[in-house]
Amino acid sequence: MSGAVRPPRSGAGMARRRKSRFEQFFSLNQHRRRRGAAGVAVPEGDFAELKHKIVEAGAPAQTRGSVKDLREHLDNLRREFSGRSELEYEHARLIVLIRRGADLAGNVARFEALWAAETDFLCDSLNLRWLVSATDTFADHATDPLDRSIALTGSVLVNTVKMAESERYLTHGADAEVDPARVEHLQTELVPLPDGLSVFTVGTDDTLRNLRWRIDALPAGHSPTAIVQTMFARLQEVDSVFARFRALHWRDRTGWW
Repeated sequence: MSGAVRPPRSGAGMARRRKSRFEQFFSLNQHRRRRGAAGVAVPEGDFAELKHKIVEAGAPAQTRGSVKDLREHLDNLRREFSGRSELEYEHARLIVLIRRGADLAGNVARFEALWAAETDFLCDSLNLRWLVSATDTFADHATDPLDRSIALTGSVLVNTVKMAESERYLTHGADAEVDPARVEHLQTELVPLPDGLSVFTVGTDDTLRNLRWRIDALPAGHSPTAIVQTMFARLQEVDSVFARFRALHWRDRTGWW
């Protein structure tokens, strides 16, 4: 099927049921994926020390997907963080171990302690890929239900942008130009979107300002709150629909950045 687009799966219910923790425990594949976890040493030094150590693993290369052998996967992951702080790698290492169900209670506790101790550093240092991995992990495993709920908003936010930007890539959307006539048309006319939605009024709309206010009002003192606020701010700077609409916005009182 090289060069062809695969047809979608048929059926009304497309999403497959997530395995329960009981089922995951007895999953042969999960056992293979966490094999060797007991031999994975916890890095020497506390979080403050790890923050100032640099990973030395050759030329950095971003990982794609995962391999079943845990040690091999962690070696690949370490290369991704070569030249960066050991604390960033430790954060990624914990996420891998948690996802593979290795010493779940212990690694979740260390993950939460890491974020409690180094929230500012991690928010400043991690890219969106690893920030959304953090919110995914909080959403799945946080001991505080409020942390789970807050974290889920971050995962939804970034993954929705990821879908929009992926479609833009597939359709050569980056080659398209904004039509000034349509921008002008939106100032006075409602343009329908599916299921009762309407097109964002570029230049004046208050939707994202109101969203920003709601994000700013998330409960303080929770690591996921800081992550979600960082995600939203970052999306205004990187090449995303938020940043592109920011560049076209002219009404000061409805600015959201």
